[in-house]
Amino acid sequence: MNELEIRTAKPSDASALLAIYAYYVKETAITFEYAVPTLSDFRQRIETTLETYPFLVALKAGEIVGFAYAGPFNHREAYKWSVEVTIYLDPNKRRLGAGKKLYQALEAKLKAQGIQNINACISVPNKEDEHLNYDSMHFHEHLGYRLVGRFHACGYKFETWYDMIWMEKFIGEHSVPAPKFISFAEMSEK
Repeated sequence: MNELEIRTAKPSDASALLAIYAYYVKETAITFEYAVPTLSDFRQRIETTLETYPFLVALKAGEIVGFAYAGPFNHREAYKWSVEVTIYLDPNKRRLGAGKKLYQALEAKLKAQGIQNINACISVPNKEDEHLNYDSMHFHEHLGYRLVGRFHACGYKFETWYDMIWMEKFIGEHSVPAPKFISFAEMSEK
């Protein structure tokens, strides 16, 4: 089997997912996290996310090559139809189509939950360097996201100040009344 498979993450995936994420913490400014989380902390992130939102993994030939998940855009009640999405791919397994497939699967699950808006918080450089380029921004543009804001010199990593942008995509109709929000755990039980 050489095709990409997308499935829900399991806490037992934590080690493989953390190995992917560790690269981004140590080598890039894609995440503004300085220290690689512990395995226990990362496992807890997966479990906590799955209570409310999807956390998906992409596999090629049985090997995890990336992951994507959603989280709250804001914790206030009125924001429950909006989420922030995140994606990380194995740096040695990019350009396989896993990113697009992960986001398509994530969007489908979020739409089924009643989510209307998906948002991405993306670090960007003033000038591309060995730690950060515009690839993530262009990836999101390609998938239909639009730029809605830029915060200048708000993240400091690798002795460099980086900007952060917000991009959004509507996946719902914004009907009135708002659709029922269904947690991912509740959806998974059905």
